[in-house]
Amino acid sequence: MAKILIVEDNDMNLDMLSRRLARKGYEIVVARDGQAGVDQALAELPDLILMDMSLPVMDGWQATRRIKERAETAAIPVVALTAHAMASDREKAMDAGCDDFYTKPIELPGLLDIMTRLLSGRET
Repeated sequence: MAKILIVEDNDMNLDMLSRRLARKGYEIVVARDGQAGVDQALAELPDLILMDMSLPVMDGWQATRRIKERAETAAIPVVALTAHAMASDREKAMDAGCDDFYTKPIELPGLLDIMTRLLSGRET
């Protein structure tokens, strides 16, 4: 099954999401701030990244830009996760290099649909 990097600093969100995705068979890797997300993306080369946008150390927009500018990680799909639901927030996330955008609170079926679409053709 696919390896998913979850970059999230909120313990409740991280616990809920990682447990639910693990039950679906995904291998979960975790980072709690933007810089750690960049580091984990390079170290683990996940199949997909779920990136919170409001993170300490380095925000999700900057972390996504750094991931997308590296040859090793540029093709990894990144899904922006944010409580901000304005059209301008989606545009900002896409401009940073995110492949899709999902607003919190997370409803797993909707997120899984996005993940499945982005992962299709990536699994070996």
